[in-house]
Amino acid sequence: MAKGVVVSVNVGKPQPLPYKKKVVQSGIFKAPQDGPVFLAKINFEGDEQADIVHHGGEDKAVCVYIADHFPVWEKKFNRTFEPGAFGENITLSGLTEADIHIGDVFQMGEAVVQVSQPREPCYKIAARYELDRFPADIIETGYTGFYMRVLKEGFVQKNDRFILLEKGEKQLSILYLNQIRYHDKTNYAAMAEILSVEALAEAWRKPFRKLLYQQ
Repeated sequence: MAKGVVVSVNVGKPQPLPYKKKVVQSGIFKAPQDGPVFLAKINFEGDEQADIVHHGGEDKAVCVYIADHFPVWEKKFNRTFEPGAFGENITLSGLTEADIHIGDVFQMGEAVVQVSQPREPCYKIAARYELDRFPADIIETGYTGFYMRVLKEGFVQKNDRFILLEKGEKQLSILYLNQIRYHDKTNYAAMAEILSVEALAEAWRKPFRKLLYQQ
């Protein structure tokens, strides 16, 4: 049975983020919380997004990143990455993008959540660390993290187990979706199969439809 551990629950409000010659508002700055944090339908208590067009909403209520990837980036960039470093709400260990599938349902603390889509890294992570190629590096590795929707609200805290309750339809992993979208853009059969998965968020249906119907 797939099982991980919540290393940290991280929340934060939007803050100014310098980017090139301007300053943008970003919710990428998240701080670990000591005690239980209530997870509601659209976010953790105390958490906000600046760009609600591309972030937030029920399909993106919880952003997850894998703590096991931190050493890879620390070695590459010669710097330390702490929980919340990727703007994630949940820093998770014990499972990776290869183990997590669209539609998988997990229990963490009192909450029940469902995997909805991979995360698509944007320029704000490049701006935060002043590493212009960082989003491209993330896509190249497939170490993107993922989003979840909330099926049951409740409190979540550090060291809660992340336990698989129900396997998602077709068992298509986050790593697999990243591979098809970014590296295997003519695998139309795979795209059709991905689009058939009911639990996939609309935000990730659009790029696959575009690739599939422009063949």
